[in-house]
Amino acid sequence: MSGYKALIGKAAPPFKLKNYDGEDYDVKPGETGLPLAIFFYPESGSYGCTRQACQFRDAIREKVGFSPDKVQIIGISPDPVEKQKTFVEKEKLTYPVLSDESKDIFQLYGIGRGMWGIVQVARVTFVIDQKGIVRDALEGTMNYGAHTKFVEKWLEGVNSGKAEVEASKAAASVEAEAPTAETEQERD
Repeated sequence: MSGYKALIGKAAPPFKLKNYDGEDYDVKPGETGLPLAIFFYPESGSYGCTRQACQFRDAIREKVGFSPDKVQIIGISPDPVEKQKTFVEKEKLTYPVLSDESKDIFQLYGIGRGMWGIVQVARVTFVIDQKGIVRDALEGTMNYGAHTKFVEKWLEGVNSGKAEVEASKAAASVEAEAPTAETEQERD
């Protein structure tokens, strides 16, 4: 197994990046005792990435399972700190958004280019349990709508006492129903 899927079942690597205020932000999976969802995305401010980031923001606001005392959400893109700051402020994001301009953390997590190499980085979400173990990952560069649902289904399993639930089964069920850029444009 190669790429991002090679991390499944292993300890999630810790790392440090700059947040949208330019301050160092340490990510140490398992240290808080909370599950962690890290979503890597291609570009702050682009259509799909904005929709995805806002879906996580809205889930934190509206869904009990996404409250900060139940799960930690972190977004990461290769955009510079200044662009992240503008993005966070414009969209009123309520969780850490980190800058990985060097793409070192994308590489550490096994994330390469997306959409057959067209997009600089793929859209990948990891779900990590409270002990810091990567339980599953979802790649879907065009299907940004599936990522929040993927995390939600995994959290439902964790909260129901099924800590070993496979989020990929949940992801398969949400991919067909989650909006993509094409279906969103058809509705507009």
